[in-house]
Amino acid sequence: MSDIVTYELQGNIGIIRVNSPPVNALSQAVRQGLLDAITTAQADASDAVVLSCEGRTFIAGADITEFGKPRREPMLPQVLDALENSSKLVVAAIHGTAFGGGFEVSLACHYRCALASAQVGLPEVKLGLLPGAGGTQRTPRLSGVKFALDMIASGNPVAAVRAREVGLLDAIIEDKDLLVGAMAYAKQLVESGAPMKRIRDLSVDPQSVEPGFFEEARKKLAARARGQIAPDRIVSCIEAAVAMPMDEGLLRERELFIELMQSPESAAMRHIFFAERQAAKIKDLPKDTPTRNINSVAIIGGGTMGGGIAMCFANVGIPVVLVEIDDESLQRGLGIIRKNYNITMQKGKLTEDKMAQRLALISGSTDYADIAEVDLVIEAVFENLELKKEIFAKLDSNCKPGAILATNTSYQDVDAIAAATSRPQDVVGMHFFSPANVMRLLEVVRGEKSADDVLATTMRIGKKIGKVCALSRVCYGFIGNRMLGGYAREAQMLLLDGCTPQQVDSALERFGMAMGPLAMGDLAGLDVGYKARQARKELTDDPKLFRMGTRLVEMGRYGQKTGSGFYKYDPETRRRMPDPEVDTMIRREAEKFEVQQREVSDEEIHARCFFPLINEGARILEEGIAQRPSDIDTVYVFGYAFPAAKGGPMYYADQIGLDRVYASICEFRDRYGADYWQPAPLLERLAGEGKTFAQWDAERNG
Repeated sequence: MSDIVTYELQGNIGIIRVNSPPVNALSQAVRQGLLDAITTAQADASDAVVLSCEGRTFIAGADITEFGKPRREPMLPQVLDALENSSKLVVAAIHGTAFGGGFEVSLACHYRCALASAQVGLPEVKLGLLPGAGGTQRTPRLSGVKFALDMIASGNPVAAVRAREVGLLDAIIEDKDLLVGAMAYAKQLVESGAPMKRIRDLSVDPQSVEPGFFEEARKKLAARARGQIAPDRIVSCIEAAVAMPMDEGLLRERELFIELMQSPESAAMRHIFFAERQAAKIKDLPKDTPTRNINSVAIIGGGTMGGGIAMCFANVGIPVVLVEIDDESLQRGLGIIRKNYNITMQKGKLTEDKMAQRLALISGSTDYADIAEVDLVIEAVFENLELKKEIFAKLDSNCKPGAILATNTSYQDVDAIAAATSRPQDVVGMHFFSPANVMRLLEVVRGEKSADDVLATTMRIGKKIGKVCALSRVCYGFIGNRMLGGYAREAQMLLLDGCTPQQVDSALERFGMAMGPLAMGDLAGLDVGYKARQARKELTDDPKLFRMGTRLVEMGRYGQKTGSGFYKYDPETRRRMPDPEVDTMIRREAEKFEVQQREVSDEEIHARCFFPLINEGARILEEGIAQRPSDIDTVYVFGYAFPAAKGGPMYYADQIGLDRVYASICEFRDRYGADYWQPAPLLERLAGEGKTFAQWDAERNG
């Protein structure tokens, strides 16, 4: 035995303890320790063995530090075979989370018990993989096919009580001391002569699966997969669990697992997995940087965004004061919050008691004096720099020393806003994405004078409210919205060249985008972009730029809110439909600007829309606005629905080759004679050197 996995005999019960902080991941040392422990138990006086874990969780999954490295024996299936074939009854005692390989370990045991607070799950699909150690074969044998497919294809966790209901767990332990309760349960099983319940000895009744079930499942999963192939392979594995003996099903599972492990989609999703964690680290901030206590929050502005932000904090038990200009606006804002919670409750995702608890944490005021003692204020009014400066001057006068003053601006100058106060060190940007209570990204904008502890606190509180945080320096639009300009520009320029709105959007949606840029413009409101462009004096005066969006706004077509924009919208369902009037308008505008319309391929649509993202991303890196290329990928996957299966724009560029991106940009520059197609110096240099953004980042950071 080792210090990581120990074994001892207490009476007639053998106890295996895993103690590998922080999450007892299935490292080589843990796997070897488990194999040694269960082997030892075969020869001692035990009648049963309890597998338990120290710390805050059961085995939470694979050891991510082993990803991409050579295989090291023993592999997990070997360990599971030893557990399943043990001559002594084995009981898994679960607390915290048993995810992925951790849950597969428990499934190889003969019985499973857990605290009611525990969760189990097989989240491999979120890395473009499937459970590779029997998860797809054992789960449906216990829970049935439909539940197993939903659980594995979504990757979402299952609460212990629900897992017990569907047969994935055998008992819920009421005793606060899980090990004591698990030992008592094991003794009870021994004394009652409980059978050695191996899941491999069970089978799935083919008659329990309705005709056409798997075909329909494939269609539904393909519709939401956005370029991922793992959901389809998961269906194949569960089909195998129904149609094949266990050993054949395991071979099929392993074959498809290896296929996915070697796929570009999984490589991209694993990149995002690590990128998300890296983005939370601020390079020049010491790990021991102190943080400020955030026990109360105020939100200035009770609109859709402000209300969503308030919900983020109430959801984690932090009291919030919503501040509005008058009582009518305040009541409207509080009403929207109540409506949102009520919708969640009606969907079965929130109990009435929980909703009441969260609503009780949100109060309202029209007086800045009522937020004098809060620890964090987030301004969430509309995008007007002078208004924001006015609000921050009020906050400066009313808020206590040490309170963090944050602006939720999408593109305004955070330093100019900070200059309206006497404490710019306390000012930071917190750019939430709409709807704020749903979207996971939080761009943390570092002002020139933002204090280290303010930044550390903002990143910490962002994580607490469930956000994926990425740091940006100050520039127009920060990382995400600054890059988005070229993407949106080319989507409209392609219309002049001969595309229809649905052709552009469909090509990008087939690539994996959740929604095409023109449909997204309709959803956000074309008037919003129109007003933002009017305020930017530095934009080029080329009349063709954003011409279609401008013309639609002038026609009173603002998008979904007016029932028409680039598309027509059904007033009941909001389903988008092509509009011949828009097609006619596009042709007339092309004639007006003497643009010869032509057939445009999907490949060109991809290049015209995505390569400006990459080019601007290169400038952002060179200017130090973003810390890393992977931070940009994080922003785009979690904030702009760039497909995780493509890894984000900078990773995607590395995969297709920066030389190809550079050559295409030069071709577009020569074809259109436009300054905005000028290649970024960093892109030009790396393309010439045959390097990637990832290599540049690695060299820069030693």
